Amino acid sequence: MKLHVNIALAAAASLITMGCASSPPAAPLASAGAAAVSDVDEEEAEETVILESKFANNGGVKIHYMAGGEGPLVVMVHGFPDYWASWSDLMQELGDDFRVAAMDTRGYNLSDKPDGVEAYAMPNLVADIAAIIKAEGREKATVIGHDWGAAISWNFAFTYPELLENLVIMSVPHPATFARELATNETQRTNSQYARNFQKPGSENALTAEGLAGWVRDPAAKAGYIEAFKRSSFAGMMNYYRANYPDGTNAPPANAPPPTFPKINVPVLIIHGMKDTALLAAGHSGSWEYLGKDSTIMMLPDAGHFVQHDEAELVNETIDEWLELRTGDN
Repeated sequence: MKLHVNIALAAAASLITMGCASSPPAAPLASAGAAAVSDVDEEEAEETVILESKFANNGGVKIHYMAGGEGPLVVMVHGFPDYWASWSDLMQELGDDFRVAAMDTRGYNLSDKPDGVEAYAMPNLVADIAAIIKAEGREKATVIGHDWGAAISWNFAFTYPELLENLVIMSVPHPATFARELATNETQRTNSQYARNFQKPGSENALTAEGLAGWVRDPAAKAGYIEAFKRSSFAGMMNYYRANYPDGTNAPPANAPPPTFPKINVPVLIIHGMKDTALLAAGHSGSWEYLGKDSTIMMLPDAGHFVQHDEAELVNETIDEWLELRTGDN
């Protein structure tokens, strides 16, 4: 839901200065459409999960995703600025026991890039996940999301509870607790200014593929990101904020009652980097009040916004073990 506050608005510094303190992914990320191969030694080479490029269809909008492995389905949803390869290492971690599917969200990389703000409204975004589950011929999936992918994943849980087996959230608080923080936490309001700026007409004109990839430190991975962003729609990226960010042009009226949400009745794992300054850790406080099954919250003090890269080994192994305990147990 954010371009890390350290990355936020200075373009040309105008809209973005990419200086995120996140560490590089543990292995080079493959270019779009290619089979991803993790950085393993010869003894482990045969265990590499081979990925294939696939498409799902949601009302005529094609959604690209990479998929591999066998077992219960896990759908991974990236945020801004990112693409499917953000999950390369996690796909290798889970691929021995799960069917993994990492999507390019609409507007990004090889997915379609529909015009107009409404095309990026939340009902369309959650339906894209449902389309992948259908394309895979499954009745349910675990959904993992980071940044905008996490916001979409929360809303998928509200909209399609019958399709959800487990939920893993990175960085973005539950919509109810985030609304509370925007209303009462002045630091959170200040640190959300980048999102209000992204809502402004023409904000996409300050974006470049190279600038958006500035947070990626590994040179091989960065090259793949730049290629993916050159294929992406910068206007589409900004339309996520224009259509859905719960502040600025979408702020609720003064004295409006707090929003209400259905309780989520599947196990939930929340992972947050405490050095994330645009989405503050306090936003997760009280999230358990909105969850009807077991919930686990893991706070990582040395990680920033791109927590799946900053603490890749710990995050990936935690998700693997957490899912092994719960998948098929609902």
